[in-house]
Amino acid sequence: MRIVRYTAGLLTGLVALVLTVVLFFSWFSYASGLAAATGGALAYAFLWLAFGANLLLWTVMGLLRLTEEGARSVLRRRPRAGGRRAVSREGSGDRVLVAAGGSAGSGRASELSASGHAEGGGTAVADAGQQSSDVAGHGSAGVEAAVDEDLSLAVVIPAHNEEPVIDGAIASALRLFDRWDIYVVSDSSGDATAEIAASTGVNVLELLTNRGKAGAIEAVIEEFALTDHYDGVVILDADTELDEGYVRGAKRQLRDPAVAAVAGFVVSEWKPWERTFVGRLISAYRDRLYFLLQYFMRFGQTWKRTNTSFIVPGFASVYRSSALREVDINPKGLVIEDFNMTFEVQRKRLGKISMRPDTKAYSQDPFTFRDYYKQVGRWTLGFWQTVRRHRVWPSVFWLALALYIVEVVVVSFTLLATTLVGVFVLVGTLWGETALTVPYFGDGFTAVSAFLPLTAIVIGLFVPDYMLTCVMAMVRRRPSYLLYGLFFFPIRLVDAYLSLRMIPRAWTASSDGRWSSPIRVSNKS
Repeated sequence: MRIVRYTAGLLTGLVALVLTVVLFFSWFSYASGLAAATGGALAYAFLWLAFGANLLLWTVMGLLRLTEEGARSVLRRRPRAGGRRAVSREGSGDRVLVAAGGSAGSGRASELSASGHAEGGGTAVADAGQQSSDVAGHGSAGVEAAVDEDLSLAVVIPAHNEEPVIDGAIASALRLFDRWDIYVVSDSSGDATAEIAASTGVNVLELLTNRGKAGAIEAVIEEFALTDHYDGVVILDADTELDEGYVRGAKRQLRDPAVAAVAGFVVSEWKPWERTFVGRLISAYRDRLYFLLQYFMRFGQTWKRTNTSFIVPGFASVYRSSALREVDINPKGLVIEDFNMTFEVQRKRLGKISMRPDTKAYSQDPFTFRDYYKQVGRWTLGFWQTVRRHRVWPSVFWLALALYIVEVVVVSFTLLATTLVGVFVLVGTLWGETALTVPYFGDGFTAVSAFLPLTAIVIGLFVPDYMLTCVMAMVRRRPSYLLYGLFFFPIRLVDAYLSLRMIPRAWTASSDGRWSSPIRVSNKS
């Protein structure tokens, strides 16, 4: 069976490679002719719409980073000096294991009950009773405990109505962390999120009022004084599953004292048997998007010589405690927290943001187009709200951000406008003489089609975009991407529309950060 899968993957890669080469030369031949006819401007415009100047710039920066790090690794071929000083930590007595619902026979079971509600803070803490001495024998830090034992990490998992996936997220974290280092905060969930989390034996904090993700993170950090007891805090979404190398990668990056935050390397969860065609389409599209953004953009932005990343994704991030103490996690008026927390690090010069492929984590993408639309709208609104809140300050960070913002706005507008022109030309082409008799339409169709024929629009917009999909099908060895890629362009139009639509809303609409989880499917295998 393994040989069959390997052969199928190899064939997929070869087919995708051949298709990519054929499309490229066909597109290049057409673009060359178009460039000769239009002076080159139109061909370059289509190329820019497909790839963007930012992608090119940060790809170059990423290559420079690879060159520098490769040269250093070659020159530094001697063993490191041992004997790092261990970080002093207080005893576990001042950290209470909350809602530690152990398994049968563990002797550590406690139920989440209303009697544990705090009187004035809107917070309910379930009494864990006396923490047993045998707790230290549980958890599965395993190999990870041998790597940088002096660097302690707390894991925070904020959740709101995440009953289908919370157990999978906790199980993933338990493979890498001890259970007493995991803190789940249920943000006034109306389902069994808190009870399920309690049954795993991790720390659980339940909020009586919905505060939003940022408010939940802020509450659990304050309740357990995490930045006082740990060197860093890992923040995970309730649908996140960590790769086995995540902790090693995060600690390796935090060895550099200049690093304030480590961005997780997101990989779209690929379980096509659980999804409809639309769900698989969304997951494939996200996989391509994440791959391009991380390898060809954020890798260059997180080079220590640039340090211009504007997002540490909240699905799997790590913040050094000394930096996190200075971050305003939950300011008023923001719909999401991760853009703001990243801007806080950059504006207050708390340190560098690091990202490498060795901190992989798997995220569950929306299953329906409605949830996708809401999620992208929420993310985009959060970005513009963060820009509004922090405004401009003199820095290389803002210079890079300004380039990104200008390109997003211009490309989104141009993409939508070009598509509308294409629809206009298509209507005229299909209706023929009937359409030309319509007042003003005929003259407009003749003028537009002479400058921008339908074939130029289709080939110029679609073919470069589909070439990227062919490359992804080759990299992932997933032949289905060649089918789903035919429908990626409409999703790009939705992204472009939301990018523009959320700009005025960021300055006019108020947000309280409260969240509504999309449709989830249990991620426990």
